[in-house]
Amino acid sequence: MATIAARVVPVPVRLGGGRHIVERNFLLYRRSWVVFLSGFFEPVFYLLSIGIGVAHLVGDFTLSDGTKIAYAAFVAPAMLASSAMNGAIFDSTYNIFFRMKYAKLYDSMLATPLRPWDVATGEVTWALLRGAIYSAMFIVVMLIMGLISSWWALLALPASVLIGFAFAGAGMALTTFMRSWQDFEFVQLAIMPMFLFSATFYPVETYPGAIRWLVEITPLYQGVVLERAFSTGNVGWFLVIHALYLAAMGTLGMYVASRRLGKLLLK
Repeated sequence: MATIAARVVPVPVRLGGGRHIVERNFLLYRRSWVVFLSGFFEPVFYLLSIGIGVAHLVGDFTLSDGTKIAYAAFVAPAMLASSAMNGAIFDSTYNIFFRMKYAKLYDSMLATPLRPWDVATGEVTWALLRGAIYSAMFIVVMLIMGLISSWWALLALPASVLIGFAFAGAGMALTTFMRSWQDFEFVQLAIMPMFLFSATFYPVETYPGAIRWLVEITPLYQGVVLERAFSTGNVGWFLVIHALYLAAMGTLGMYVASRRLGKLLLK
């Protein structure tokens, strides 16, 4: 019992335990790089269809500081934040559920010196690496299309990693409560409204008071604010609050995920 308890409790953290999970996933996707890169194209298609196609009908947007930007430049940072969210959610929900419930991969891992915390950190790290690659490629597309107007955009990539961390940690924690594939309908039920209404395609000021307040407490909105601020140069101390929100969400999610994995697999 003492040995099991020591492996369930996620602290103190042993550095480096999760690197074996990352290495395993890298070897797995090394021969499936086309599948790995496929997640990059969805936000690009959205940008081309909505950000550019609809832009001729919408016109320019005025930011809170009075700066006018094209509609494509307004939408592109939101697509970057949404890409980080979608990549992290996919890796930390569907993939992890399959490995836990059907492949029984984590049962084998926890038969080694690895602990639940190592599994959680390894899987979240892999999700962050995958999301960072998508985000870096998308930022290059934004740069080529002239949708970046500030050197603050150098922080857009770290911001996308933070967004991925928040959703990867929360997604993995929620996955440990999933009973069947049907439960993932609730994931889509939460993700789709956030994608559509988190100031992604139009300013949050267009909402009525109560609905605006609801939008402003969603996690994707925090990421959209960060990415849009960095890409346009409209930065301020208010961004710290959004960053802390995402960091707390990811950390809490990882902690819950590690405890749940210990209870489910170390019975």
